Amino acid sequence: MYIVGFVIPVPEEKLEAYRDWSKRSVELLTEYGCLEVVESWEDDVPDGTHTDFRRAVGAKPGEKIVFSWQKWPDKSSVDAVEKAMSEDPRFNPQEEIPFDQKRLIVGCFRPIMSTPLETD
Repeated sequence: MYIVGFVIPVPEEKLEAYRDWSKRSVELLTEYGCLEVVESWEDDVPDGTHTDFRRAVGAKPGEKIVFSWQKWPDKSSVDAVEKAMSEDPRFNPQEEIPFDQKRLIVGCFRPIMSTPLETD
């Protein structure tokens, strides 16, 4: 298993646009082997004393934080989809992306512990 994680500032009024964009992305990522995508919309994101999610992405007033991750079988699957992003035109949407891509944070992670528990 391999995890790709994101922290994204999204204008509050673009929740539905983000949800639609995400659904289209999930269809494509699944085609390339993604096992699971979780998109989480800010519910309780406190301001920190030294750092926090908002400061990390330079969130502006009226923006909400999206915390998202993708579960892949392995790193080579992620490497393959990253290569495909430059070759498959479907990865270049014609519609406006509902957030500022320059402030998105992405990271890839090798899990060191996982449990089968799931909660709502």
